[in-house]
Amino acid sequence: MTLQFMGAARTVTGSKHLITTNSGFQVLLDCGLFQGINTDELNQTFHFNPADVDVLVVSHAHIDHTGLIPRLVRQGFTGPIYCTPATLDLCRIMLMDSARIQVKDLERVNKRRRNRSEAELEILYDEADVQKALDQMQAVDYGKTAFLNKEVSFLYTDTGHLLGSAAISLTINEADTNGKATTKRLTFSGDIGRPDDKILRTFETFPQADYILCESTYGATVHENEPDMKAHLLRIVEETCVQQKGKLLIPAFAVDRTQELIYALDQLSSEGKLPVIPVYIDSPMSVSATTVMRHHEEDFNPDILAYIKKDGDAFDFPNLHYISDVEQSKAINTKEGPCIIIAPSGMAEAGRIKHHIKNNIENPSTTILFVGYASPNSLGGILKRGDKKVNIFGEQFDVNARVEIMDSFSAHGDSVEMLQFLSCQNPAAVKAMYLVHGDYDKQQIWREKLMAAGFQNVAIPDMYETVTL
Repeated sequence: MTLQFMGAARTVTGSKHLITTNSGFQVLLDCGLFQGINTDELNQTFHFNPADVDVLVVSHAHIDHTGLIPRLVRQGFTGPIYCTPATLDLCRIMLMDSARIQVKDLERVNKRRRNRSEAELEILYDEADVQKALDQMQAVDYGKTAFLNKEVSFLYTDTGHLLGSAAISLTINEADTNGKATTKRLTFSGDIGRPDDKILRTFETFPQADYILCESTYGATVHENEPDMKAHLLRIVEETCVQQKGKLLIPAFAVDRTQELIYALDQLSSEGKLPVIPVYIDSPMSVSATTVMRHHEEDFNPDILAYIKKDGDAFDFPNLHYISDVEQSKAINTKEGPCIIIAPSGMAEAGRIKHHIKNNIENPSTTILFVGYASPNSLGGILKRGDKKVNIFGEQFDVNARVEIMDSFSAHGDSVEMLQFLSCQNPAAVKAMYLVHGDYDKQQIWREKLMAAGFQNVAIPDMYETVTL
């Protein structure tokens, strides 16, 4: 069989990995959107024929892993789409939201292309394509073997990265080129979470693999030890909202990171430490995602379950406002006084948070707090690296706002935590490991750490590279 890396190769976003068995059966692992600046044309073309793909298996609901599923369907894919139950519930809201964003973003992109006398781009997909994709989705529980055909089956195990996130362990029974029956086991890690996630369970062990596709987002990093994350967050709130009387803007993914922030603020409120200021969750998707979270407590860890039993609700406290209406969102910018605004996207590359940053970035009393990964070429990545001028919606702005980073909120495991995730494997039995979902310089460091841990054949595939297994 062959394995082709159609996205997230030497970059973080655009997850797509295509397996073709010797009989020609095609399994696509994830179908994610490339995110960041200058990715429009990358998202237009798959470099494979969607109609030839037999099955799509999804690791989790983040848009860089699911955001091109409706385009895959639009361009001819008619097969089943497998995901966990929570992933299916999240995709119902996240993909519809993405479709609406595509329409708005395309208008701006094509206006700039017309001004440069360039050909306009077609829409990636619309809400009708999303509905078709949702109709093709089928939920599979953790730990239950699902058969794709007589050759291929797979098993989901929890990775603790996002509600419903999973590693995909495939078993492929096929004849080799000499007609001899072989069994090959391939695991795609998806995104690996953290053992101390405040809401989700820790990652599970997975079956021994012959081949592993391993994410590497923080492969060169050990997250700072944050003995009191709530105290750090409270300090930033007090400095910005009490001392400076400014606004605290927090770009955060609508699922998990937003709820983790709400949970932390809920605890501070219950302890009587949170200043009496408005807190806005400014996103219809975040509002819906919080409802989905409440419906999937089976994925929660024991600590938050105990808190819910005592407090009643981990996602509601005085002065917390869930905002869905556009006009209410716009009104936040006209309100005087300090407040906290939490809105997606986490990379500040789209959504309402981008407008809030545009309206407040030149105000020195504003703080922009990043609580997770942002690709280097996204607005979030540019702000995190300290640029003093940024481009937002085609306009240049001075960065007078303070930029803060709290990687303790990151949903991605660091190098130590990812090695812990891989500790269930016998490195000597792994024939090859392929590093995906990471920036190339970070992947090279992660490769050295893996080899030091006993994984000998560790490769960093390039985009569209094909390997034979």
